[in-house]
Amino acid sequence: MGSAFTTIVLPIALAIVMLGLGLGLTRQDFERIARNPKISVIALVCQVLILPIVCFGLVLAFSLPPELAVGMLLLAAAPGGTTANLVSHVFRGDVALNVSLTAVNSVLSLFTLPVVVNLSVNYFGAQTDRMGTQFETALDVFVIVLLPVVLGMLIRSRRPSLAQRMDRPVRAASMGILVLVLAGAIAANWDLLASEFGRLAGIAVVFCLISLGVGFLVPRWFGAPHRQAIATSFEIGIHNATLAIVVARTVLDSEELSLPAAVYGVLMLPLALAFGALIRNRARVLPGA
Repeated sequence: MGSAFTTIVLPIALAIVMLGLGLGLTRQDFERIARNPKISVIALVCQVLILPIVCFGLVLAFSLPPELAVGMLLLAAAPGGTTANLVSHVFRGDVALNVSLTAVNSVLSLFTLPVVVNLSVNYFGAQTDRMGTQFETALDVFVIVLLPVVLGMLIRSRRPSLAQRMDRPVRAASMGILVLVLAGAIAANWDLLASEFGRLAGIAVVFCLISLGVGFLVPRWFGAPHRQAIATSFEIGIHNATLAIVVARTVLDSEELSLPAAVYGVLMLPLALAFGALIRNRARVLPGA
């Protein structure tokens, strides 16, 4: 049962989530980045470069063992996703910017995620049951992440009426799948997760809050309007824990590497909602903020 969950259920579940993302994307989402690149580039630099460095420092500060350290860095390298877009919408962020950043960052993750994973495995000396070259890891990420996105975009461009009919049920299924994958990962690793939760909860909370703060403050320092800063905050601060779990379980064949993402997945939403309420209230008190 565990093997079937890892090799069949998880990849199919993630494929449905990424298909739903692709159904909501158009070429214009990528072109929007090119037309107004400043804030997008700043957000992507925060996501791709700053957060893995911050996470590396936290991993050393919290003295995590090798497998958990690599799992945290895998999470840091994961892009944003459906949950980030949803929370941004709740707090009146620029959801179009969220969608554009998710699209570009999903493409970038094909290259950045394997680099971060391979470097961290080599640095910390983590033992995984399966660890290929950067090319092999990138190929696996491409198959489970980008192919469904591309398929969704093709359906959207060539059969827009079909894409429109599929959009709502696939989105609903995606949210349910996110919950089920997280619950399945917790159930499958309950004993191990229970023993490591105390060790991982602290770093997960700190990393989530730093990610949200960096995503909001850095773009603001560079002149981003408040709505765009809200969008970048959640895009950078809410990592795709589902993707990290699937990569850990299917690409790297390691249950332990999935534990940080599972703990983070439980904690990120309440933290993000609290952070959203904070910056929304700040905007009400300081209209120019």
